[in-house]
Amino acid sequence: QVQLVESGGGLVQAGGSLRLSCAASGSIFSLIEMGWYRQAPGKQRELVARITPAGNTNYVDSVKGRFTISRDNAKNTVYLQMNSLKPEDTAVYYCNNAGATPGAYWGQGTQVTVSS
Repeated sequence: QVQLVESGGGLVQAGGSLRLSCAASGSIFSLIEMGWYRQAPGKQRELVARITPAGNTNYVDSVKGRFTISRDNAKNTVYLQMNSLKPEDTAVYYCNNAGATPGAYWGQGTQVTVSS
């Protein structure tokens, strides 16, 4: 079973930056479209950024121009660079394949808190 370990979250002031990392186990990582999701308190988990094996990216409108997803297939790692953070970005951030369902395996996530 694939294991996912997210890291890099923390407390940051509005306008600040964080870089999240997700280390994935498994030999087929390089073949999988990966995504970063977030879940704010009282809200459903949402997919905010996705990246294909070839490196093509897509973002939800609320993070376009501020977040950048990237991957290193040699390290089985996907990253999320978050700039110009806003209080509404506060959430637990998870990585998973871009088509993951709520019932799928999820890692522990990493908490991002943006203070105003």
